[in-house]
Amino acid sequence: MATDKRVFTLRLTDEVFDKIGILSTGEHRSMTNYIEYVLLQHLQEYEKEHGPIKLDQ
Repeated sequence: MATDKRVFTLRLTDEVFDKIGILSTGEHRSMTNYIEYVLLQHLQEYEKEHGPIKLDQ
């Protein structure tokens, strides 16, 4: 199945990796999906407070 999502490498300490693993398991999500979910929540909170982030296209 094709996707329009970009792929990139993310380096984490073992401690952060293990903690995200625990949190993602508790949410019944893959680690990748959990990280995306948390980032999207942060972006929504930021834009709610500061306004939309403008993307130059």
